[in-house]
Amino acid sequence: MPADETPPQALPRAAVMEASAAMLQKQLYAIFTSPTGDLGAVLDNMERHLAFQVELEREGIMFAAGPLWNDDETEWHGEGMVIVRAASRDEAIAIARRDPMHQSGARSFKVRPWMINEGSMTFRLDLSSQSLTML
Repeated sequence: MPADETPPQALPRAAVMEASAAMLQKQLYAIFTSPTGDLGAVLDNMERHLAFQVELEREGIMFAAGPLWNDDETEWHGEGMVIVRAASRDEAIAIARRDPMHQSGARSFKVRPWMINEGSMTFRLDLSSQSLTML
């Protein structure tokens, strides 16, 4: 950070928890994953990576995952984000290390704690077709 910039302010966790006490306060972990080189290695590991992701989903560990587009939403540079349920950041890191994409070295990752407070989910269940759609 340049010397003339003021560092961002920070609040202790307890203050944030107190301020949002009436909200959900669901602790999850965001795994940001980025290619370590060209996309060839990422594509070479994609099938095993996606199988791993589906297994996390089946086990109830994964909340959501998917690619991160470039800012104008026209290209993919190999980055992704995975949100997992874990008891701690260390456990989330252990989950990320199991990903074949990371084991192969095709991508590196960073884990950040993320607390959900606000939002909504809307689903439509059509009984006649027995289909469920997220809106």
